[in-house]
Amino acid sequence: MPFDLPAGLLAPNGRGDDWVAWVERLPRIVGGLLDEWALTVDGIPLHGRTALVVPVVADGVPAMLKVTWPHDEDRHEILALQTWHGRGAVRLLRADPRRDAMLLERLHPRDLTTLPVLSACEVVAGTYATLHVPAPPQLVPLSRHVQAWVDELGRLPRHAPVPRRLVEQAVHLGRSFVDDPQTVGRLVHTELHYANVLAADREPWLVIGPSPVSGDPHAEVAPLLSNRWDEVVATGDVRTAVRRRFHTVVDTAELDEQRARDWVVLREAVHAAWAVDEHDHDRITAAVAIAKAVQD
Repeated sequence: MPFDLPAGLLAPNGRGDDWVAWVERLPRIVGGLLDEWALTVDGIPLHGRTALVVPVVADGVPAMLKVTWPHDEDRHEILALQTWHGRGAVRLLRADPRRDAMLLERLHPRDLTTLPVLSACEVVAGTYATLHVPAPPQLVPLSRHVQAWVDELGRLPRHAPVPRRLVEQAVHLGRSFVDDPQTVGRLVHTELHYANVLAADREPWLVIGPSPVSGDPHAEVAPLLSNRWDEVVATGDVRTAVRRRFHTVVDTAELDEQRARDWVVLREAVHAAWAVDEHDHDRITAAVAIAKAVQD
């Protein structure tokens, strides 16, 4: 079955030859899946940064066909969804790991950006107990990523526009997390923010799009502080707005406050370092403000 890609997916994005080759193969991949799985296209295809999602009907049931660009961050998405088995997350109906393809239950397009932000924080934090199950052994340990972050921070020039005290603090925290057995062991989403939780019929809200690792649930908080950042700025009191989100998540999920704080500081210092490479001064400012707010 022939399949036409949405124009946005064809636009150059600087990802290199691997991306271009995948996009060229994608119509054949999707067409083959539509035929083999007896799927009927049932709407306008959607796409994100690394995946194509096609509304389909499978045996009379609305579903979504997702095909992902093969890359390290999402290589265990299928495994995470299989492990959750629909508990708190979108249900995986069928998968082909060789083609990075998944048939998922269809959810509604409404996400948590439609709720007041503190209510949305409560919803996300309320999923932690369900999602943070023992990690499958195939998952990459979070400590491996942390070691790479420590190395990156160590290479950051002293003249970089990130407070040196924050860099040194993050390096110290990162080293302690690398050696801490609690840094690994639980299935952690890592990208659990407002746009990755969709309204559903089976439950009010279900999680999508994991980039899973074997990690520490306390590392899950940071995305809820940095996303919907324009709303933080609009309050005119960044410190208070960040702290309200932080304490809402920590209290709802019954996390250890100091451990959650340390993870936020580390992750935001890393985000600031990445933003230096991208010359994104707004992201640097936001990352430093978040790290400072949770500690003041």
